Amino acid sequence: MSDILPYTDDAAANTLLADDPFALLIGIVLYQQVPVETAFAGPSRVRDRIDGLDPQLIAEMDPEALEAAFKEKPAVHRFPGNMSKRVQAVAAHIATEYDGDTAAIWTDVDDAGTLVRRLKQLPGFGEYKARIYLAVLAQRFGVRPEGWEAYMPDWPNISEIESPGDRADLKERKKAWKAAQKS
Repeated sequence: MSDILPYTDDAAANTLLADDPFALLIGIVLYQQVPVETAFAGPSRVRDRIDGLDPQLIAEMDPEALEAAFKEKPAVHRFPGNMSKRVQAVAAHIATEYDGDTAAIWTDVDDAGTLVRRLKQLPGFGEYKARIYLAVLAQRFGVRPEGWEAYMPDWPNISEIESPGDRADLKERKKAWKAAQKS
């Protein structure tokens, strides 16, 4: 994949996101109601606490054990119980539908509409998360099936983060964008 995704202040966590498609997917799952840095540090924390990020193993894990790993201090998310369930559901989907290979979601796709439909089939993914994930795949990893431009988010999003300084800028632009949407 890419060399680095500078979504956290932890170089190892950023490298994991860039090297492991399932880690990036977990980050996208966790990316709600927490800062970018918290969401995308989550995959590294989960990996360290359960000794890996294999979708099949996570899917088959005892839900209480996975939840305990999410709750361990520092918690993976501000809602660790709910998020452990969501991550496990996504892992089960990847294990069942894609034989545990997250990249299989996009490797045989010719058009962006098909890719977005596949992403929206992931538990907890709607239009917003599907488009953000597609944007990261397109901007950072060159996954650009025909028509991908039509699905690019028209709001400030994480695919625009190219350096650690971009995170603060994104927060400000997102805040301004939300305020403009309200008026």
